[in-house]
Amino acid sequence: MTQGPCFIGIDLGTGSCKCVVVDAQAEVLGFGHGSYPSRSSGQEWDEQDPHAMLHGMVIAVRTALEQARVQSQECTALSIGGALHSILALDQAGNPLTGILTWADDRAFKQAQAIRGTTEAQELYNQTGCPVHGIYPLYKIRWLKEERPECFSQVARFLSAKEFAFYQLTGEFVCDYGLAGGSGLLNVHELRWNPASLSAAGISESCLSPLDDPRQIFRLRDTDLVRHMGLPPGLPVVLGCSDAANSSLGAGAILPGQATCMVGTSGALRLITEQPVLHPEMRSWCYAMDSRHWLVGGAINNGGIALAWLQDILNQAIQGRDPKLSFDNLTGMAAEAPAGAHGLLCLPFFAGERSPNWNQSARGIFFGLSLHHQAADLARSVLEGVALRFRSLSEMLQEIDLPIDQVRASGGFAHSDLWLQIMASVLGRPLTLPAWEETSSLGAALWAMLGVGTLARLEDMAGLVKLVKIYRPDLTEAAKYDELYSIYTQIYQAACPAFEKIAQFQDRM
Repeated sequence: MTQGPCFIGIDLGTGSCKCVVVDAQAEVLGFGHGSYPSRSSGQEWDEQDPHAMLHGMVIAVRTALEQARVQSQECTALSIGGALHSILALDQAGNPLTGILTWADDRAFKQAQAIRGTTEAQELYNQTGCPVHGIYPLYKIRWLKEERPECFSQVARFLSAKEFAFYQLTGEFVCDYGLAGGSGLLNVHELRWNPASLSAAGISESCLSPLDDPRQIFRLRDTDLVRHMGLPPGLPVVLGCSDAANSSLGAGAILPGQATCMVGTSGALRLITEQPVLHPEMRSWCYAMDSRHWLVGGAINNGGIALAWLQDILNQAIQGRDPKLSFDNLTGMAAEAPAGAHGLLCLPFFAGERSPNWNQSARGIFFGLSLHHQAADLARSVLEGVALRFRSLSEMLQEIDLPIDQVRASGGFAHSDLWLQIMASVLGRPLTLPAWEETSSLGAALWAMLGVGTLARLEDMAGLVKLVKIYRPDLTEAAKYDELYSIYTQIYQAACPAFEKIAQFQDRM
């Protein structure tokens, strides 16, 4: 049993909830995990069951508390982080009319395309920091209005997955600046709902939750849900922020020049700034965090999902044979190939592209295949292809005068020494690994500490994050990746006209 205060950080992800219990020095005392797989077509739509999400949250919190061996009265505060870009419609009675449309839901593609290339697109970006793309809730709401009018007519409120969970716990409808910033509906300069975005979505401000700072404190109410989690009614709940912001905080990438390189299912490269920073060509995004900090960067659709695709393909080929290939098997296989995968390049656009070109029609390419290439080359080329995508994000940030001095690793790829080394060599910068890899849940716990005054400033979080290893660029491999990146860029540019045509062909199938 622990002594002194402890803090709970909840990370509501796309497919699972992760919960961490830490002490006042941010030492991890317990961790829990609860899954809630999405309902997906595998191509266009991707939804979560909101009640399954709550069940996963209960399991995660109870498991973390049991592992930490703490009593509920020892908990000082909790905070919740939520995945960006989700949207859920409720009726007047507060009942869900839809599932939770996640970031991976592509059904608003046409609604975004109708605005891309217009003066309205530039204006919306300048106001919200969100490039025109179907990932953002603005366009998902517009899709619902145009494609499901019978459902849209019953909607009383739109909210994110985190807001739904927060309401169930506290009885309050409220949205933090961070989640609002990733919706396309927030004015990133004024931190209020953006009138032009509301007009584009076809809704009024009354359909959205009131906005507040992540430090704001609420209280758990006395409900079955709270009791099932093993928490006491009245416990302070610090509003907190998005999973993206929490990932950076939990990695200790808080000061100027400190970037977070996150590779999970998707991926992102981001920095925290003290003012909004926009790209003149709308290549980057800029989301609010709190009233004094913004998150600037780029995201890719294809992170770990690219390796998972290859894993599935190879496992289909060896159907009926056990054991199946695992993540470790694939990365071990990739280690058998040299840097550059014998001249095999992968452009991993299996799920389209977000930053920096926001080309949803982009498709995956293996370039340079020959008869001498082996499965190990395929596996390595995927790892390297994802890393090359991060190099394009790094160059994009340099274009807006945001130099990167340090890079912190976050996400599932932190389990692979090979992938971390590849990333360091491709980026040409040291890559530092935090001791606790579940950085988003830790970041949520740090908000809880900040909200109740255990930490005085956001910048104080950096001193609590422990680092365990540094991956330095291999100069020989880095030179190869410099050469391959030039070819990689040429392939992308040459393929752009064909991307649109093949995407249209696939849509007819």
